[in-house]
Amino acid sequence: MVLGFWLVGEGVVRLLSLPFPGGLVGLLLLLGLLASGRLRLARVERGAAFLLSDMLLFFVPAALAVLDHREFLSLTGVKILAVILLSTATVMIATALAIDLCYRWMSRHESRNERSPEHGSAAAE
Repeated sequence: MVLGFWLVGEGVVRLLSLPFPGGLVGLLLLLGLLASGRLRLARVERGAAFLLSDMLLFFVPAALAVLDHREFLSLTGVKILAVILLSTATVMIATALAIDLCYRWMSRHESRNERSPEHGSAAAE
């Protein structure tokens, strides 16, 4: 099922000449269907578990590239490593802040709904 979303995403990208990877479009389509409830998580769990279990295999080409390019083991490699670590930390911090903001917004939204007259608060009586 996961492979199907990737293929559909590739088709959409090629059909519409979008400047995005097909996998990203397929992932957004999958996310939209899961969020809307039109697709149950159980339908894609097995495929996702398979991909996650073999994830190390996806990094083998990168490890072999390091062996082919010895300059990655010098100062150039240290600079690249610093950029990777800094960008990873930036993404993690931005994700944490976005989740925190969404959680706070949801908490405020829920507390407003609990105080509204439709929910039988004292102001409505």
